[in-house]
Amino acid sequence: MRLSGRVLPYVSVIAVVLLAVGLIWGFFFTPDDFRQGASVKIIYVHVPLAFLAINIYFMMFVTSLIWLIRRHHVSALAAKAAAPIGAVFTLAALISGALWGSTTWGTYWQWDPTLTSFLIMFIFYIGYSALWGAVDEPDKAADLTSILCLIGSVFAVLSRYAVNFWSQGIHQGASLSLDKEENVSDVFWLPLVTVMAGVFFLFLTLLLIRTRTEIRNRRITALQAREIS
Repeated sequence: MRLSGRVLPYVSVIAVVLLAVGLIWGFFFTPDDFRQGASVKIIYVHVPLAFLAINIYFMMFVTSLIWLIRRHHVSALAAKAAAPIGAVFTLAALISGALWGSTTWGTYWQWDPTLTSFLIMFIFYIGYSALWGAVDEPDKAADLTSILCLIGSVFAVLSRYAVNFWSQGIHQGASLSLDKEENVSDVFWLPLVTVMAGVFFLFLTLLLIRTRTEIRNRRITALQAREIS
């Protein structure tokens, strides 16, 4: 708590600066794409949100695994704190992706393997948070939600790598790649990476705030139980 309290102001400022610089740079100082026109600039919203949505789930996978193996309460609370953030990021990525798809593919939705896996991952996010609220006993809730998180990680992997598994899907490959033929042009890449860094620090800020809140709630519950007993 002491360390996170010291780090939180710096992380939040970094998030605001990177997001402001990246979004202004991307939306106002990059050219339109020769194929997609101005709609390509949705990339500065959709790609960072989708990237973080998947990696937040992977973070929850790791912290859930730590809870199941080591019974470390902060790891379970961190996963619980991350879930609503990941759900919001996933929903925003789905909406921005639908808007981008309507101009690029001519349709808001297609049952493409990547899109379908991403939607199922969103449902697991919602189910994970709902399960925490449905079980009163904290350790039992942590056990059940951790198992649910491990199961749902399959769809997080598929939403990231489905384009490699199913070539018939309409979703394009990764916008950021070590392969120069797949990677976007530097004129789009540089502001995109800036926004992605900003969204990461935004997530870190929200995660620290929510985890600190969860720890305080756990302490209050323990004190109340001690007073009653």
